[in-house]
Amino acid sequence: MQVQVTGGQISPQEIEAYKQRAAEKYPHADVEALDIHVDGEYVDLTYHLAPQPFTRIRRITGYLVGDMSRWNNAKRAEAQDRVKHI
Repeated sequence: MQVQVTGGQISPQEIEAYKQRAAEKYPHADVEALDIHVDGEYVDLTYHLAPQPFTRIRRITGYLVGDMSRWNNAKRAEAQDRVKHI
């Protein structure tokens, strides 16, 4: 994890504590970078998270499915004929 400190100086122990806080706050995400801005007695933290892949879930005839790779021709035709409401 990259750490950038601006606006002042803080101890290495404090930096490690902020890195630990990032790991606890985002346990299921990869924190790529942490920006620490020191403003007197206050500290602003900005977390930069790695992008997460997004899988589209569809509901066809009552079943939740992720992708259409395992669908038969009838299901694919049904998905293609569907009216999309925006």
